[in-house]
Amino acid sequence: MTSRVRRPKRKPGRRPLAINLRQLDALAKIHCTHEEIAAVLGCSTDTLARRYAERIEKAREEGKMSLRRAQYKAALSGNATMMIWLGKQYLGQADQSKVQVGDLNALTDQELEALAAGKVLP
Repeated sequence: MTSRVRRPKRKPGRRPLAINLRQLDALAKIHCTHEEIAAVLGCSTDTLARRYAERIEKAREEGKMSLRRAQYKAALSGNATMMIWLGKQYLGQADQSKVQVGDLNALTDQELEALAAGKVLP
């Protein structure tokens, strides 16, 4: 009498999808949408939200840090545009325009029309 080898019973349903975690992290770091990540990895957005939401958020934060590091590097290397932008974002700096308001009653109709047209009075 020969004995048959019993295979373990499979659980019903689909087999778990193998997700390439390196690729998931790389896509999240460059702020791809859930739809874009799902399309590349061949899964649903529901799977991403259910199984990898925390991992995606962490990778996106790492991507922000990399971008911030590159911006600071550009500013410190002399990129004036980046220096101005970072100054406005973090130092409260702003463009200032000087506006002097005088007594409008003292102006003639022609001067008021010129002001309304955007012309500068002498």
